[in-house]
Amino acid sequence: MIVCFGVLVADVVAKPVDVLPQRGTLELIERLELHIGGNAANSAGALAKLGLPVQLVGKVGDDSFGDFMTTALTTLGVDTRAVARDPHAPTSTSLVTVHTDGERSFLHAPGANATLSAEDVDWDALSGTRFFHVAGLQLLPRLEGEGIAQVLMEAKKRGMVTMLDTVMNPRSAGWAGLAPALSYLDWFVPSLDEIHQLCGKAMVPEQIAACRAVNPALNMVIKVGSEGCWVAESGKEPVRVPGIPNVTVVDTLGAGDSWCGGFLAGLSRGMAPIEAATLANKVGAACVQVLGATTGIPRLERLGYDKMGSDDSA
Repeated sequence: MIVCFGVLVADVVAKPVDVLPQRGTLELIERLELHIGGNAANSAGALAKLGLPVQLVGKVGDDSFGDFMTTALTTLGVDTRAVARDPHAPTSTSLVTVHTDGERSFLHAPGANATLSAEDVDWDALSGTRFFHVAGLQLLPRLEGEGIAQVLMEAKKRGMVTMLDTVMNPRSAGWAGLAPALSYLDWFVPSLDEIHQLCGKAMVPEQIAACRAVNPALNMVIKVGSEGCWVAESGKEPVRVPGIPNVTVVDTLGAGDSWCGGFLAGLSRGMAPIEAATLANKVGAACVQVLGATTGIPRLERLGYDKMGSDDSA
């Protein structure tokens, strides 16, 4: 079983929006839709659509957006029994404006994600978990720093392979909120822009060195959008895994989260990290060709992986 832990968001997606209307005026757009969103929900949704068993741990409000999130995720095949309902905070929501070129901008209300803490993890309900993925730490203020270190330390004690992805948030605790987690990670998978913002280093070798100054055995992948990713296994030089060519980009929403789902799918099926990263690049490319964070994700068989091994072989 794979567990995704972290940010859950109801995404109200508007397309195309290149310029906001002037104060007091109205503009017409082509589409306005409600989608599953948030780093953990997106990664879990991608895994479910790929055909792997996945459980989601997080928090939504006791409201209509929370109903939508749990129902939509369950329909996809995600186990949502460990998603808590907060009666005092609304479901986290984003207004996502998708530009003509597929890039997006966000207006975000943190909601129930801001109350998620280490105490919200019911470890007994996660028995049999092989991979524990933390998604969107920088939007989880009660977990940044020692909170996420506590969660990951417990996951390691229980024999889980741990992974963490980041998200842009200029108001987060930054490096101070991330560094305590690094010692308890098997895989750290930020994007190039995110790790640059967090550690202040612009070049991939410097970014890897900064993280390994905390955990010398850390495995890393640095995602570089359409250009693919860098895979840096512990004790090895970084290897560039190229992106997928000739992709028509409709919407980049959820691309990095879907990438994480693909990478976890590969690792859980016994793939070597570079092979898993190649699969992840394909999943990310599938994501960006359709509006919505998980809409375009196909079954593994459609990506040419029908003869893979068992889900928990790694």
